[in-house]
Amino acid sequence: MKKIIFTLLFSCTILFVTAQENTYRASKEKINDLVHTKLKVQFDFDKMQMPAEAWITLTPHFYAVQKVTLDAKMMLIETVERDGKKLEYTYDDKKLEIALGNTFSKGEEYTIYIKYIARPEELKSEGSQAITDEKGLYFIDPQGTDPNKPTEIWTQGETEASSVWFPTIDSPNQKTSEEIYMTVPSKYVTLSNGLLIEQTDNKDGTRTDYWKMDEKHAPYLFFMGVGDFSVTKDTYKGKAVDYYVDHEYAAYAQETFGNTPEMMGFFSKITGVEYPWVKYAQMVGVDYVSGAMENTTATLHGESVYQTAGELIDENAWEDVIAHELFHHWFGDYVTCESWSNLTVNESFANYSEYLWREHKYGKDHADAHRYKEMQNYLLGGNYDKKLVRFRYKAHMDMFDAVSYQKGGMILHHLRNLLGDKAFFTGLTTYLEANKFGVAEAHQLRLAFEEVSGKDLNEFFNQWYFGSGHPKLNITYSYDAEEHLALVKIEQGDKLFNFATKVDVYVDGKATSYDIEVSEKSKTFAFRATSKPDFIDFDVDKTLITQITDNKTLEDYIFQYTHTTSYENRKNAITYLAKNQKQAIAKNTLIAALDDPYYGLRIAAIEAIDLKDKGYKKAIKRIEDLEKSDSKTLVKAAALKSLATIVKETTIFEKAMQSKSYAVKKNALSAIYALDADRGLALANGITDTHTKESLKDALILIYLDQKDASQYSFIAKHVLEGMFFSREDANKQQMYQQAFRTIGSCADLKATTIMVDDFVQTGMQYKKYGVDKMVLQMLSQVVQMKQGLPNQKELVTVINAGMKKLQ
Repeated sequence: MKKIIFTLLFSCTILFVTAQENTYRASKEKINDLVHTKLKVQFDFDKMQMPAEAWITLTPHFYAVQKVTLDAKMMLIETVERDGKKLEYTYDDKKLEIALGNTFSKGEEYTIYIKYIARPEELKSEGSQAITDEKGLYFIDPQGTDPNKPTEIWTQGETEASSVWFPTIDSPNQKTSEEIYMTVPSKYVTLSNGLLIEQTDNKDGTRTDYWKMDEKHAPYLFFMGVGDFSVTKDTYKGKAVDYYVDHEYAAYAQETFGNTPEMMGFFSKITGVEYPWVKYAQMVGVDYVSGAMENTTATLHGESVYQTAGELIDENAWEDVIAHELFHHWFGDYVTCESWSNLTVNESFANYSEYLWREHKYGKDHADAHRYKEMQNYLLGGNYDKKLVRFRYKAHMDMFDAVSYQKGGMILHHLRNLLGDKAFFTGLTTYLEANKFGVAEAHQLRLAFEEVSGKDLNEFFNQWYFGSGHPKLNITYSYDAEEHLALVKIEQGDKLFNFATKVDVYVDGKATSYDIEVSEKSKTFAFRATSKPDFIDFDVDKTLITQITDNKTLEDYIFQYTHTTSYENRKNAITYLAKNQKQAIAKNTLIAALDDPYYGLRIAAIEAIDLKDKGYKKAIKRIEDLEKSDSKTLVKAAALKSLATIVKETTIFEKAMQSKSYAVKKNALSAIYALDADRGLALANGITDTHTKESLKDALILIYLDQKDASQYSFIAKHVLEGMFFSREDANKQQMYQQAFRTIGSCADLKATTIMVDDFVQTGMQYKKYGVDKMVLQMLSQVVQMKQGLPNQKELVTVINAGMKKLQ
């Protein structure tokens, strides 16, 4: 599972870090094993229920059994039978305990028949934190009353919500084959795991689709999707690769998802295991509760995947997620974590696949830029004391955090650097083959790497997998002229780590590399140097998960940018030079960075340079050239934004409005409005296409706020929360969305207020487990105060209080 909302959540965790419950979370005891699951389902759209039949085949795990307990949440159980005979059972709306009427021994299979009605909406009555997010079965606009939404049905099983729609042993350490008969109105298409074997038209205007999955997989990976989708067909080595999207986005499906077959080939190659499933499909669901989910052979994405030509020309913002969910089909689906405590063997690998794909497709700078952002997200707060493998936590979903994802992915990258590519990727093959179609934990991963490399990795795993935190280092550099020694003193913070890394010592522009091992609280390393080093580069490969405080000079950072090659070194140098650009030597290096080979650093240099500084005449000309001719539209957009600080007429911005790129148009529109408000307003009012308007929202909201345009308050209202938290790296944008919050918060517009409150509440409920509900409650309390004294205060406050009540 990929949660795109992580950036917002990480910001919140700084304020709302909850204590971990001191409860041991063991693997679920295996008394009976699932063997096969057969379902026949239909859908009651009016009641949002699913009448169904289930045939669950099981076998005792080891000891003889006379009963079986199945997970079955809030179902209406009509009958339970075995071999045509009714069985006695007890049911408490969560667990279905069945007396088998016989004793079964290990190796003997038996099949339970259950007729039931799944009632996902009934789960609301308990109002628990987990239930809010884990209804399992979702009906979207089932009666077709919302003109802005299609009617859809989709499922979401992770962590243990599949048992909302079918009886099972809902645990990741269970594996079962499956077959599903789905009866739906004939106008809809369906998607499920495995292959579509047969379609039967019924006399009542419905159709029954028969999906069959012979390979075993975990219950949380079961999937059903129903709706009016356009299906774009692709292939990989003769296997179907299909993309299910809303008809409005059918023209962009291939461009959005089209790298999938190449990804399948690349991941097959590096894992040493050919894509192990019979097909691969990706569906986009409306109002999906997460970012995306790796249901076996049938990934479900949220609507954020939808992009049109104006966005895709800038970048496919969803490509990391597409890679992430696909890689789960090796790590998570093919080999599954045996407990949520060991989620790392699922999510850390999927996270690292984003780096691997970028490195393969776009180069090392592109991948390292991604790792740099991942590091920042991990360091944001609330993660230092969490272990990667955790056996004590409050709720399963607590495991889905920046430690299991970002830190775990970076640990794999560090391990790859330690072992070398050949041993690392051979280790992946060994791990996958040893545990295929089964379950595993971190120890089995360690054993696989040890078998291949011959190294003892206990200390590495104890430190990085079963320990918490990361090295916090203070590094100082000096030179002993008498002994001709370059000295590097490394002091560790509150926790002691043992790690190996590489140091490059530059003398007369030439680097000499040294391998060192850090294992003490404080140690000074000495390196032979005939003269004072030009520069010393610590952790040359930039694979350590660490926070470093060092004492580099402006000259050090200039050398760092001009002589070293790592993305991190160049990025950090640009950041430092930007803060010291009053000095001529800093200016010269920043100007040079405008020609950095990686477009992301060209953007960083553009954003760093203050063109109002008279010392940047050369930079103006170069940024003008970038705006005209850079190969990346995102660089052009950044150049436009920079030029807008000094250009006094609208010609270049008017021309830029003809660009296909939304990033370019957005910055051009903002610039035009700043220079000619009437012209900018006319252009803004001429934008009526919904998707275009959404894509240019930053520029449009700036204009609407400045114009105090109450007719646009509803548009502004639905973007307030998103804008406030996803603009944290842009002070001006952050300020604008804070103004948007104050504007909607203090207005008398009931519709706009309701839209903002609904968005706040939906986000707060969806991510309650991360403490977002507490943040939202605080913000809504502020809104109540803002509404005081308005003519319709009572009506407005009633809406806000109703929203707050849902969160309490």
